[in-house]
Amino acid sequence: MLVIPSDHHDIRLLTLNDPQKRNPLSPALVEHLLAALEVAEQDPGIRGVVLTGSGQAFSAGADLAFLKSVTTAGAEANYAHSRELMRLFHRIYTFPKPTLAAINGPAVAGGAGLATACDLAVMSEQARIGYTEVKIGFVAALVGVILVRNVGEKHAKELLLTGRLVSAQEAYRMGLVNRVVPAEQLLDEALALAQEVCDNAPTSLSLTKELLNALPGMGLEDGFRLASIANAWVRETDNLAEGIAAFFEKRPPRF
Repeated sequence: MLVIPSDHHDIRLLTLNDPQKRNPLSPALVEHLLAALEVAEQDPGIRGVVLTGSGQAFSAGADLAFLKSVTTAGAEANYAHSRELMRLFHRIYTFPKPTLAAINGPAVAGGAGLATACDLAVMSEQARIGYTEVKIGFVAALVGVILVRNVGEKHAKELLLTGRLVSAQEAYRMGLVNRVVPAEQLLDEALALAQEVCDNAPTSLSLTKELLNALPGMGLEDGFRLASIANAWVRETDNLAEGIAAFFEKRPPRF
């Protein structure tokens, strides 16, 4: 099984499971991960997803078989492969439930993109992350779309143009990850942060994610207009009614 699901209360942990190859984003693994995400979205008992890797790596990016064939595969095959990666990154970035990367080891090229696509990231002190495509003639095109949203233009240019691997502390300084923790605490910290997020109102979380995805491409007036619509719409939801009732009754809300 290339993606192993396990549940921790209402958090679904998805573990990339091709450790001998360092969990590369092979077509098969991408397919399995997309399927696992679909199952997690449709499960009403699951409120958030954590991604991590088995073995020593988070994900080493492209698998070796792909690298050997890419220059002779032909335009159609290469475009189909690119679209599948695009679908994966887009799926994670726009996933309606919160997503978190638990970066247990090297996250390289497409593997770095996978972590970058998540809403939040917790990184082991020993891990490194890098967008190394330029070192062998690739372009980190898909990753670049979301990386610049994560860290801004200057940091994105430095990471994409140098192609170097950066330490966990440097990734934190750039805003690539939210927390850096000892390796032995990684999963506990990641699951605890995911739970903290997912204890909040599901409709509020989903709508907040939609707003944050849309606002960077909008002008000031359009952004405020969309925000005012969201502000009004959420007042009609059951989650808000329960949240207000719980506030006045001095009890935890039951979302």
